[in-house]
Amino acid sequence: MVSLTVSMIPLLLGAVLCWSGAPKLFDRAAERRVAGTAVERMLGTGRAVPALRAVGAAELAVAAGLLVAPGPLSGAAATLLGTGFVGYLGHARATVPESSCGCTARDDAPIGTRAFLRAGAVVAAGVAATAAGTPWWQAGVDRPAAALGVLLAGAAVAALLFTETDRWLLPLRRWRLRTFGSPLERDGVEAPVPVQASVELLERSLAWEAASGAVRSGLLDSWDEDGWRFLQYAGQATGPAAGQATERSPGDATGRSPGQEGRPVWVLFALDARATLDTVGRPAVRVTVIDQDSGEVLPGALADVSTRTPLPLVS
Repeated sequence: MVSLTVSMIPLLLGAVLCWSGAPKLFDRAAERRVAGTAVERMLGTGRAVPALRAVGAAELAVAAGLLVAPGPLSGAAATLLGTGFVGYLGHARATVPESSCGCTARDDAPIGTRAFLRAGAVVAAGVAATAAGTPWWQAGVDRPAAALGVLLAGAAVAALLFTETDRWLLPLRRWRLRTFGSPLERDGVEAPVPVQASVELLERSLAWEAASGAVRSGLLDSWDEDGWRFLQYAGQATGPAAGQATERSPGDATGRSPGQEGRPVWVLFALDARATLDTVGRPAVRVTVIDQDSGEVLPGALADVSTRTPLPLVS
Protein backbone atom coordinates (compact mmCIF):
# COMPACT_ATOMS: atom_id res chain seq x y z
CA MET A 1 0.00 0.00 0.00
CA VAL A 2 2.88 2.36 0.73
CA SER A 3 4.35 1.90 -2.72
CA LEU A 4 0.93 2.44 -4.28
CA THR A 5 0.44 5.64 -2.28
CA VAL A 6 3.84 6.93 -3.31
CA SER A 7 3.07 6.12 -6.93
CA MET A 8 -0.20 8.08 -6.82
CA ILE A 9 1.29 11.16 -5.16
CA PRO A 10 2.57 12.69 -8.45
CA LEU A 11 -1.00 12.60 -9.78
CA LEU A 12 -2.42 14.20 -6.65
CA LEU A 13 0.28 16.85 -6.36
CA GLY A 14 0.14 17.57 -10.08
CA ALA A 15 -3.61 18.13 -9.91
CA VAL A 16 -3.24 20.48 -6.94
CA LEU A 17 -0.53 22.50 -8.66
CA CYS A 18 -2.66 22.76 -11.82
CA TRP A 19 -5.58 24.00 -9.73
CA SER A 20 -3.39 26.50 -7.94
CA GLY A 21 -1.21 27.65 -10.85
CA ALA A 22 -3.71 28.07 -13.69
CA PRO A 23 -5.62 31.01 -12.12
CA LYS A 24 -2.37 32.80 -11.32
CA LEU A 25 -1.11 32.50 -14.87
CA PHE A 26 -4.28 33.03 -16.91
CA ASP A 27 -6.58 35.20 -14.79
CA ARG A 28 -7.26 38.51 -16.53
CA ALA A 29 -7.95 40.18 -13.19
CA ALA A 30 -4.51 39.49 -11.77
CA GLU A 31 -4.31 42.99 -10.30
CA ARG A 32 -7.34 42.26 -8.18
CA ARG A 33 -5.91 38.92 -7.08
CA VAL A 34 -2.66 40.41 -5.82
CA ALA A 35 -4.36 43.33 -4.07
CA GLY A 36 -3.64 43.12 -0.36
CA THR A 37 -1.32 40.13 -0.65
CA ALA A 38 2.20 39.96 0.68
CA VAL A 39 3.50 39.86 -2.89
CA GLU A 40 2.02 43.26 -3.60
CA ARG A 41 3.27 44.73 -0.31
CA MET A 42 6.81 43.54 -0.97
CA LEU A 43 7.09 44.15 -4.71
CA GLY A 44 4.41 46.70 -5.55
CA THR A 45 1.51 46.13 -7.96
CA GLY A 46 3.66 46.62 -11.06
CA ARG A 47 6.00 43.77 -10.16
CA ALA A 48 3.55 41.66 -8.20
CA VAL A 49 1.45 40.72 -11.23
CA PRO A 50 4.40 39.37 -13.29
CA ALA A 51 5.66 37.59 -10.17
CA LEU A 52 2.26 35.99 -9.66
CA ARG A 53 2.14 34.84 -13.26
CA ALA A 54 5.70 33.49 -13.04
CA VAL A 55 4.77 31.44 -9.98
CA GLY A 56 1.69 30.16 -11.77
CA ALA A 57 3.79 29.16 -14.78
CA ALA A 58 6.28 27.37 -12.50
CA GLU A 59 3.49 25.49 -10.78
CA LEU A 60 2.03 24.37 -14.11
CA ALA A 61 5.45 23.32 -15.40
CA VAL A 62 6.11 21.22 -12.30
CA ALA A 63 2.60 19.81 -12.51
CA ALA A 64 3.17 18.79 -16.13
CA GLY A 65 6.37 17.02 -15.13
CA LEU A 66 4.63 15.15 -12.32
CA LEU A 67 1.74 14.11 -14.52
CA VAL A 68 3.68 13.19 -17.66
CA ALA A 69 7.07 12.07 -16.34
CA PRO A 70 6.78 11.16 -12.66
CA GLY A 71 10.09 10.35 -11.09
CA PRO A 72 13.10 11.78 -9.25
CA LEU A 73 13.51 14.83 -11.48
CA SER A 74 9.91 16.06 -11.33
CA GLY A 75 9.74 15.17 -7.63
CA ALA A 76 12.86 17.23 -6.95
CA ALA A 77 11.36 20.13 -8.87
CA ALA A 78 8.22 19.92 -6.74
CA THR A 79 10.32 19.81 -3.58
CA LEU A 80 12.24 22.87 -4.69
CA LEU A 81 9.01 24.69 -5.48
CA GLY A 82 7.54 23.83 -2.08
CA THR A 83 10.74 24.94 -0.35
CA GLY A 84 10.46 28.25 -2.17
CA PHE A 85 6.89 28.59 -0.89
CA VAL A 86 8.06 27.98 2.68
CA GLY A 87 10.81 30.57 2.33
CA TYR A 88 8.41 33.11 0.85
CA LEU A 89 5.90 32.55 3.64
CA GLY A 90 8.56 32.91 6.30
CA HIS A 91 9.81 36.18 4.83
CA ALA A 92 6.28 37.52 4.31
CA ARG A 93 5.25 36.53 7.84
CA ALA A 94 8.22 38.44 9.22
CA THR A 95 7.81 41.57 7.09
CA VAL A 96 4.09 41.96 6.30
CA PRO A 97 2.29 39.61 8.71
CA GLU A 98 -1.10 41.27 8.25
CA SER A 99 -1.24 40.44 4.52
CA SER A 100 -2.57 37.31 2.88
CA CYS A 101 -0.06 35.08 1.13
CA GLY A 102 -1.97 34.83 -2.17
CA CYS A 103 -0.87 31.20 -2.29
CA THR A 104 -4.04 29.87 -3.86
CA ALA A 105 -5.06 33.33 -5.13
CA ARG A 106 -8.30 32.97 -3.15
CA ASP A 107 -7.35 33.15 0.49
CA ASP A 108 -7.73 36.62 2.03
CA ALA A 109 -6.71 35.59 5.56
CA PRO A 110 -3.35 36.71 7.00
CA ILE A 111 -0.51 34.26 6.72
CA GLY A 112 -1.00 31.57 9.32
CA THR A 113 -0.40 27.96 10.18
CA ARG A 114 -2.60 26.72 7.37
CA ALA A 115 -0.47 28.46 4.74
CA PHE A 116 2.67 26.83 6.14
CA LEU A 117 0.92 23.44 6.21
CA ARG A 118 0.07 23.83 2.54
CA ALA A 119 3.65 24.66 1.61
CA GLY A 120 4.95 21.89 3.83
CA ALA A 121 2.58 19.43 2.17
CA VAL A 122 4.02 20.37 -1.23
CA VAL A 123 7.54 19.75 0.10
CA ALA A 124 6.60 16.40 1.63
CA ALA A 125 4.70 15.29 -1.46
CA GLY A 126 7.61 16.35 -3.67
CA VAL A 127 10.04 14.30 -1.60
CA ALA A 128 7.71 11.32 -1.76
CA ALA A 129 7.32 11.75 -5.53
CA THR A 130 11.07 11.37 -6.01
CA ALA A 131 10.70 7.80 -4.72
CA ALA A 132 7.82 6.86 -7.02
CA GLY A 133 8.99 3.64 -8.67
CA THR A 134 5.87 2.98 -10.77
CA PRO A 135 4.11 5.59 -12.88
CA TRP A 136 0.75 6.53 -11.43
CA TRP A 137 -1.16 5.32 -14.51
CA GLN A 138 0.47 1.88 -14.30
CA ALA A 139 -0.23 1.67 -10.56
CA GLY A 140 -3.84 2.58 -11.26
CA VAL A 141 -4.20 -0.19 -13.84
CA ASP A 142 -2.55 -2.76 -11.58
CA ARG A 143 -4.68 -2.03 -8.49
CA PRO A 144 -7.63 0.13 -9.58
CA ALA A 145 -9.76 -0.15 -6.44
CA ALA A 146 -6.90 0.58 -4.06
CA ALA A 147 -5.67 3.40 -6.30
CA LEU A 148 -9.14 4.98 -6.28
CA GLY A 149 -9.20 4.80 -2.49
CA VAL A 150 -5.80 6.50 -2.27
CA LEU A 151 -6.95 9.23 -4.64
CA LEU A 152 -10.14 9.87 -2.68
CA ALA A 153 -8.24 10.04 0.60
CA GLY A 154 -5.65 12.34 -0.93
CA ALA A 155 -8.33 14.55 -2.44
CA ALA A 156 -9.98 14.88 0.98
CA VAL A 157 -6.69 15.94 2.57
CA ALA A 158 -6.06 18.41 -0.28
CA ALA A 159 -9.55 19.86 0.13
CA LEU A 160 -8.92 20.42 3.83
CA LEU A 161 -5.63 22.18 3.17
CA PHE A 162 -6.21 24.09 -0.05
CA THR A 163 -9.89 25.08 -0.14
CA GLU A 164 -12.10 27.34 1.94
CA THR A 165 -13.44 24.98 4.57
CA ASP A 166 -15.94 27.37 6.15
CA ARG A 167 -18.49 27.04 3.36
CA TRP A 168 -18.63 23.28 3.08
CA LEU A 169 -18.26 22.74 6.84
CA LEU A 170 -21.35 24.87 7.53
CA PRO A 171 -23.84 21.98 7.00
CA LEU A 172 -21.73 19.85 9.36
CA ARG A 173 -21.81 22.56 12.05
CA ARG A 174 -25.59 22.88 11.69
CA TRP A 175 -25.98 19.12 12.04
CA ARG A 176 -23.82 19.20 15.16
CA LEU A 177 -25.99 21.93 16.71
CA ARG A 178 -29.21 20.03 15.94
CA THR A 179 -27.76 16.81 17.35
CA PHE A 180 -25.78 17.96 20.37
CA GLY A 181 -27.34 21.34 21.11
CA SER A 182 -25.87 24.79 21.26
CA PRO A 183 -22.40 25.23 22.81
CA LEU A 184 -23.82 28.43 24.35
CA GLU A 185 -26.05 26.33 26.64
CA ARG A 186 -24.92 26.10 30.27
CA ASP A 187 -26.75 24.10 32.97
CA GLY A 188 -29.77 23.68 30.74
CA VAL A 189 -30.06 27.40 30.08
CA GLU A 190 -29.00 28.76 26.73
CA ALA A 191 -26.73 31.79 27.00
CA PRO A 192 -27.53 34.82 24.83
CA VAL A 193 -26.22 34.81 21.29
CA PRO A 194 -23.34 37.30 21.00
CA VAL A 195 -24.38 40.57 19.38
CA GLN A 196 -21.61 40.23 16.82
CA ALA A 197 -23.16 36.96 15.65
CA SER A 198 -26.47 38.79 15.07
CA VAL A 199 -24.65 41.55 13.17
CA GLU A 200 -22.91 38.97 11.01
CA LEU A 201 -26.25 37.38 10.21
CA LEU A 202 -27.89 40.75 9.57
CA GLU A 203 -25.22 41.86 7.11
CA ARG A 204 -26.01 38.86 4.90
CA SER A 205 -29.73 39.59 4.75
CA LEU A 206 -31.88 41.23 2.10
CA ALA A 207 -33.08 43.73 4.71
CA TRP A 208 -29.52 44.95 5.20
CA GLU A 209 -29.08 45.29 1.46
CA ALA A 210 -32.30 47.31 1.18
CA ALA A 211 -31.31 49.67 3.99
CA SER A 212 -27.55 49.82 3.46
CA GLY A 213 -27.89 52.95 1.32
CA ALA A 214 -29.28 54.80 4.33
CA VAL A 215 -26.93 53.46 7.02
CA ARG A 216 -24.13 55.88 7.90
CA SER A 217 -22.70 54.40 11.10
CA GLY A 218 -21.61 51.24 12.75
CA LEU A 219 -23.81 49.55 15.33
CA LEU A 220 -24.81 52.14 17.95
CA ASP A 221 -27.07 50.17 20.26
CA SER A 222 -28.70 46.78 20.68
CA TRP A 223 -31.24 45.24 23.01
CA ASP A 224 -33.39 42.11 23.32
CA GLU A 225 -37.14 42.21 23.75
CA ASP A 226 -39.83 39.52 23.38
CA GLY A 227 -37.46 37.15 21.61
CA TRP A 228 -36.28 39.77 19.14
CA ARG A 229 -32.90 41.43 19.00
CA PHE A 230 -32.98 45.07 17.93
CA LEU A 231 -29.94 46.63 16.28
CA GLN A 232 -29.78 50.40 15.89
CA TYR A 233 -27.77 52.40 13.36
CA ALA A 234 -27.68 56.09 12.47
CA GLY A 235 -28.27 57.01 8.86
CA GLN A 236 -29.61 59.38 6.27
CA ALA A 237 -32.75 58.88 4.21
CA THR A 238 -32.00 58.35 0.55
CA GLY A 239 -35.34 57.34 -0.98
CA PRO A 240 -38.40 59.39 -1.95
CA ALA A 241 -38.89 60.36 1.65
CA ALA A 242 -35.48 62.00 1.59
CA GLY A 243 -36.68 64.35 -1.12
CA GLN A 244 -39.42 65.56 1.19
CA ALA A 245 -36.85 66.17 3.86
CA THR A 246 -34.71 68.43 1.70
CA GLU A 247 -37.35 71.15 1.96
CA ARG A 248 -35.82 72.47 5.15
CA SER A 249 -35.56 76.11 5.98
CA PRO A 250 -32.25 77.88 5.19
CA GLY A 251 -31.81 78.35 8.90
CA ASP A 252 -31.83 74.64 9.60
CA ALA A 253 -29.61 74.12 12.63
CA THR A 254 -28.02 71.07 11.04
CA GLY A 255 -26.51 73.17 8.27
CA ARG A 256 -27.55 70.73 5.53
CA SER A 257 -28.25 72.30 2.16
CA PRO A 258 -31.75 71.80 0.76
CA GLY A 259 -31.81 69.41 -2.17
CA GLN A 260 -28.44 67.88 -1.31
CA GLU A 261 -29.05 65.70 1.75
CA GLY A 262 -31.86 63.66 3.21
CA ARG A 263 -33.01 63.83 6.76
CA PRO A 264 -31.09 62.10 9.59
CA VAL A 265 -32.71 58.84 10.52
CA TRP A 266 -32.43 55.86 12.81
CA VAL A 267 -32.28 52.51 11.02
CA LEU A 268 -33.64 49.74 13.25
CA PHE A 269 -33.34 46.04 12.48
CA ALA A 270 -35.05 43.25 14.39
CA LEU A 271 -34.26 39.56 14.07
CA ASP A 272 -34.54 36.39 16.11
CA ALA A 273 -32.34 36.88 19.19
CA ARG A 274 -31.29 33.23 19.07
CA ALA A 275 -30.45 33.09 15.35
CA THR A 276 -26.90 32.71 14.08
CA LEU A 277 -25.32 31.68 10.79
CA ASP A 278 -25.07 28.14 12.14
CA THR A 279 -28.77 27.84 12.96
CA VAL A 280 -30.57 29.86 10.28
CA GLY A 281 -29.88 29.91 6.57
CA ARG A 282 -32.36 32.62 5.50
CA PRO A 283 -33.32 34.65 8.55
CA ALA A 284 -36.42 36.83 8.78
CA VAL A 285 -35.28 40.39 9.46
CA ARG A 286 -37.51 43.40 10.03
CA VAL A 287 -36.22 46.85 9.20
CA THR A 288 -37.61 50.29 9.95
CA VAL A 289 -36.28 53.74 9.09
CA ILE A 290 -37.32 56.46 11.55
CA ASP A 291 -36.83 60.21 11.29
CA GLN A 292 -34.55 61.30 14.13
CA ASP A 293 -36.38 64.60 14.64
CA SER A 294 -40.05 63.68 14.33
CA GLY A 295 -40.04 59.95 15.01
CA GLU A 296 -41.91 59.41 11.74
CA VAL A 297 -41.48 56.07 9.98
CA LEU A 298 -40.01 56.54 6.47
CA PRO A 299 -40.71 53.42 4.37
CA GLY A 300 -39.58 55.23 1.21
CA ALA A 301 -36.01 55.34 2.49
CA LEU A 302 -35.54 51.65 1.74
CA ALA A 303 -34.17 50.63 -1.62
CA ASP A 304 -36.23 48.28 -3.78
CA VAL A 305 -34.09 45.17 -4.10
CA SER A 306 -36.89 42.86 -5.19
CA THR A 307 -36.08 43.32 -8.90
CA ARG A 308 -32.31 43.71 -8.64
CA THR A 309 -30.19 42.59 -11.57
CA PRO A 310 -27.67 39.90 -10.61
CA LEU A 311 -24.06 40.95 -11.01
CA PRO A 312 -21.97 38.90 -13.43
CA LEU A 313 -19.97 36.09 -11.88
CA VAL A 314 -16.20 36.63 -12.06
CA SER A 315 -14.12 33.60 -11.18
